[in-house]
Amino acid sequence: MARKKWVKKQTDPINDRLSELDEVNAKNAKDIQDVDGRAQAGIRQAQSTADAANQTATAAGTQAQNANNIAQGASGHVDKLHTTVNGIDQYKSINELDVAFKGGQAVLSEDAKKQLDDLADSVKGHQGYIVEVEAHSPAHGSLGIQNSERLAASVKRYLVEHDIPVYRLHAVALGNAQPAGAAGSDDAKPVRTSSVHIRLMENSLAARDAASPQGAASTTGAERP
Repeated sequence: MARKKWVKKQTDPINDRLSELDEVNAKNAKDIQDVDGRAQAGIRQAQSTADAANQTATAAGTQAQNANNIAQGASGHVDKLHTTVNGIDQYKSINELDVAFKGGQAVLSEDAKKQLDDLADSVKGHQGYIVEVEAHSPAHGSLGIQNSERLAASVKRYLVEHDIPVYRLHAVALGNAQPAGAAGSDDAKPVRTSSVHIRLMENSLAARDAASPQGAASTTGAERP
């Protein structure tokens, strides 16, 4: 019996120490678990923050690309508008003919009517054109102006009667004056006969969505290229 008491006396401190170690180990395990839990939560939070930042960056990149596309589209629209504005008043000659009048009388001959008929037929259903009417008379001064005005009026009237809108006709009575560009040139000749020079002009911008008028043969045999 005494021996058991002695043994117990010897082992009690050891058992107490072991219990203390168990408590320390349990506390350490709990602390490690808490640290690991906080670490995992921190990692998840960091990953979530990184994912959100990545999504924000992706969205910002998409918005930047969209903004760049819009800017490029706007630039292209401005360039197109600039081209349109520049082309509004640009006309090119596609056909020319001369209508002669006998004896200075403002009466169209059958040949003259045929020329004007061909011109009117060539522009039916077309847009983007104008007709320049330039009348000449060999008479001097105001008489020449009056005569050429009658010639121009005769041609304009005939063309309007054949369905060419009056707003497409632009007439000038020059009397015996040389047309612009001819006066002062080496081959300029005095006006000797009464005639009307007609020039069919096309605006390629206005006509781009419609067929261009096909010019009738001019008195020089030239046709639209």
